[in-house]
Amino acid sequence: MKIDVLTLFPGMFDGILSESILRIAREKGLLDVGLWDPREFTTDRHRSADDKPYGGGPGMVMKVEPVVRCTEHVLRERGEGAHVVLLTPTGRRFRQSTAEEFAGKDHVILICGHYEGFDERVRELLEPDELSVGDFVLSGGETAAMVIVDAVARLLQGVLGSAESLMEESFSGEGLLEYPQYTRPAEYRGLKVPEVLLSGHHENIRKWRQDMARRITRERRMKERSDEAT
Repeated sequence: MKIDVLTLFPGMFDGILSESILRIAREKGLLDVGLWDPREFTTDRHRSADDKPYGGGPGMVMKVEPVVRCTEHVLRERGEGAHVVLLTPTGRRFRQSTAEEFAGKDHVILICGHYEGFDERVRELLEPDELSVGDFVLSGGETAAMVIVDAVARLLQGVLGSAESLMEESFSGEGLLEYPQYTRPAEYRGLKVPEVLLSGHHENIRKWRQDMARRITRERRMKERSDEAT
């Protein structure tokens, strides 16, 4: 799979792409990540990727020309059939189902926003899918892009060692949060591992895990709704 990221700060991705799951996915040849700086597609000597908004107001707006020219260049170089995504707070919410959707694609382009957002003509010309990772403010789209790349990469066949562990992760299957996990020692500072997990009875263990996942999901979701109401 190919994922191309348009970012004003490509150096931010050095660490995450060279460690852990993403490093493994790239070394196996299962994930090909390209980084592209829209500043390389500006036409002025200052390489300006942003400017003051027409009509006044605070902050700066990402210019249409470098973003569109950069995206079009990536499409020519890496494949015209890419799914183009604009990372913006006004987009639809990124969820596990979105990660699964993207993992089924051959090529995704993520465009990172900055400042006060994009010139509206970026949307009109590229007609992108628009995504948000949550209702909070980030300094830029780079960290959102990292979340998406990580969530998608681990779903690619052959990236994780165990297909079973992938199916049992949070939000997979029934959309439940993950059940509690334990490892050795069996007791620490008076806290013991639940007896059912030591029993060797696989069906009882499966039922316990399912019950715990449902309980945790119910309790966490109720608390979230309560917090939102207040």
